[in-house]
Amino acid sequence: MKGLILSITAGQGHNQTAKVLNDRFKERGVETEYLDVYKYINPLLSDSVNRIYLMSTKNIPKIYGGVYRLCEKRNVQPKIGVRGMTRLTNSVLSHSLIKLIQEKQPDFIICTHIFAALLVTYISSIETLNALTVGIVTDFTVHPYWEDSYLDYYILPSKRLTIQGMKKGFPESRLLPLGIPIDPKFKTRHDKAEAKREMNIETKHTVLVMSGSMGFGDIVSEIRQLDKLDIDFGIVTVCGHNKKLKARIDALKTRKKIYSFGFTKKIDVLMDACDCIITKPGGLTTSEALAKQIPMLMNNPIPGQEDRNVEFLLNAGAAMKISRTNPLDEAVYQMFINSEHRRLMQENMKLLAKPNAADDLVEFVINNVKE
Repeated sequence: MKGLILSITAGQGHNQTAKVLNDRFKERGVETEYLDVYKYINPLLSDSVNRIYLMSTKNIPKIYGGVYRLCEKRNVQPKIGVRGMTRLTNSVLSHSLIKLIQEKQPDFIICTHIFAALLVTYISSIETLNALTVGIVTDFTVHPYWEDSYLDYYILPSKRLTIQGMKKGFPESRLLPLGIPIDPKFKTRHDKAEAKREMNIETKHTVLVMSGSMGFGDIVSEIRQLDKLDIDFGIVTVCGHNKKLKARIDALKTRKKIYSFGFTKKIDVLMDACDCIITKPGGLTTSEALAKQIPMLMNNPIPGQEDRNVEFLLNAGAAMKISRTNPLDEAVYQMFINSEHRRLMQENMKLLAKPNAADDLVEFVINNVKE
């Protein structure tokens, strides 16, 4: 058995999901190949798409959010499938991918981005694909244009989103609420005291502050707000590969103890060590936090898909939102003084968590490939 896992770089969540699945299939002895489709077709195209995405979400977020909302309001046709300008675009881009599919003859194709799914849909309209095709929705909403694709199955983050998929014209039988595939290490729950010892963090309460892979938000400002709170807790920051940001944090003079991490592979341990997390509400990060049941305070959502993540998680009682009228310091204060609220939030998170999503999807594909 062999398969293709196709992603597109627009942020990092889609790629991370693809890489997790690629690793899990290989561990099961299945031959898979992971591809950034646009990079495979044309590296310049891939760089351009990612740059435009980052520029629009970071520099003109209101415009990006407005365009996203217009796409959501499109008139959804009963017949699902690539059409119009989407079809024309994919007919131009598909030639290299068609050759690859003909060469590899995969038993299954998994798409972690809608653009990859549209390419596969177009190819299936002109070529016979003897492969199981699966699309993965990587936010807590069914993004615009998924309804323009036609795959065998669609993986949803939650059963609660089934109605969205059906309203877009998908048969319920094609919608599988297995969850967003995350690294299996987030399945393991570490004892809080042991996690603190492993990360050299004091035993007092701690807040985990994440910057996100694209550098949204202002962690330094957030630290200063937290430092003014007259509650005794430590602040854990993770900056990834942003060395300048880490240097700025390391140079801060604060009353509270700061544990400053750059890139680390132990986010899972840090989540177990801390009492709550302040984060951008990306689909992958929130899925990891749900698996760990670490209370979330969501900040700086990208208008569009991350706004939908916020709505979904707030309505499910699984998170708090930081805003102008509920600023960071007040939100953290409320979180720490009300242990019953934290407990209820964690119970709601447990209802939504899909820590086994990656393995469940791998198992489903292995059991359902077309003979």
